[in-house]
Amino acid sequence: MKRFITLTVVALLAITPTAQAVPKKITVNSLKLLTTIGVPSEVSGVVVSGKNLIVYGTQNSRAYVKALDVNGTELWKVPLDQSQGSVATTAAVDAAGDIWIAGSTPLAASSSVTPSGTTQATINPDNAVISPSTLVADLKALTIWKVSATGVVGSPSVLPSSHVILPTALLIDKAGLTIVGSLASEKTNAGFIVSLNSSGAFSKLLQIGSISTAIESVSRNTDGTFTLVGSSGETIAGKKLAGLIDGVIVRVSKDLKIVSAVRSSISKGKRIWNSTTASLLLGGEVVVGSKSEVAVTKFSSRYLPTWTFRFIGSGPAFTIGSTQLVFLSSGAVSELAWNPKAPTPLLITFNSKGAISAADSAPVGQRLLIGSLESKDLGPLVVTSSTDIVSIFVRNSR
Repeated sequence: MKRFITLTVVALLAITPTAQAVPKKITVNSLKLLTTIGVPSEVSGVVVSGKNLIVYGTQNSRAYVKALDVNGTELWKVPLDQSQGSVATTAAVDAAGDIWIAGSTPLAASSSVTPSGTTQATINPDNAVISPSTLVADLKALTIWKVSATGVVGSPSVLPSSHVILPTALLIDKAGLTIVGSLASEKTNAGFIVSLNSSGAFSKLLQIGSISTAIESVSRNTDGTFTLVGSSGETIAGKKLAGLIDGVIVRVSKDLKIVSAVRSSISKGKRIWNSTTASLLLGGEVVVGSKSEVAVTKFSSRYLPTWTFRFIGSGPAFTIGSTQLVFLSSGAVSELAWNPKAPTPLLITFNSKGAISAADSAPVGQRLLIGSLESKDLGPLVVTSSTDIVSIFVRNSR
């Protein structure tokens, strides 16, 4: 009997600490300021070419691009177009280090007259920087500029449109360039996808939706098809509206035809997918009533959710690779030692199973999230904007 009691006490002592143990919260580390790159009214985004930062945007109503080193020293700066009202809204870098920039310019003078009585379209995907002096209704030519790593600008490729056209994302691979974005006119608010081959010829443009659709991002699938993500308030590929605005995932074939569509199912809510990566890690916004959240979901190749999280915060939400999400966080995260008093950029890293493994934050005062990207030399980069300056933050060495 004494032996039984002794064994029972030992067993209780052994299991009690485990039962009462509370998982340790992950410490949120501070991101380090790499450099500042310009003022918010002039910067649309940044990409990396080699060890240089390539900044693009619109200055004095004209599209431009400039290269900075990691210390913020300007190496070169060139105008992309001499048109009054040109804009540069997205970019990517190819394997050779050349920079491809997509934007919009006015149509040729002979075809740029707006018919009398036509309502001017007003679109601005992803908060693209457009000068107040730029007449948005004139931006009806999709324009692609190729810029060398040393700042030499080649002849642009131009695709005229009957709509205002603004690109939101640019994908480069061995097959060429793929551009997605938004179309707008008096009666149209739609997304689009179009390709540009190595000879500088555009494919036929595929319009996605017609009255209430936006395409924000694109990735290439292993079978050569494309994944387009964004939002829609109308039927797409036979899939009807479920909420106020649904997040949509559209698969498009190699020859640019809609194959299928998947949409969110929140009734009386608004969903937007802002970003997708080659691994189908999607980030986006969820708004139901007065509640604002950010969602991140890892999808399978059949667009079935593998794992997902929601965080208190606001979009846009950008994913990086297969493991990272950055967004403006405005609430506690149960896995983290984190509860911001003001919306703050937060970079969360997940492991291969979808569990949170690390987190980093930018300083308070960075009121807008402009974008994120991965650098081979620097790791993940987070691009933010305060009231008066655009900054790039990197992860501190640990």
